[in-house]
Amino acid sequence: MATTPTQVRIDADIKAAATELFSNLGLDMSGAVNLFLHQCVLRGGLPFAVELPNYSAKTLEAMAEARRISSDSSLKGYTDMDALKAALEED
Repeated sequence: MATTPTQVRIDADIKAAATELFSNLGLDMSGAVNLFLHQCVLRGGLPFAVELPNYSAKTLEAMAEARRISSDSSLKGYTDMDALKAALEED
């Protein structure tokens, strides 16, 4: 099978994360892209749904709160369930 060099522009962070993921799956970037393209041709389109998530306002608020909590260094965190359970039992 003849191959042809192809260039694409990819966000550096996404490329690094994808490279690590593919490596864990036993693939390199070229193999993963070839697999993706083969699936596109086989299915006659993208091999997954492309859609905008339609989250409810309540879900979006919960996601925003989770982001705020995760970045608030003034809140106490726990590294394991035993420490969390002990803290809950103290109250």
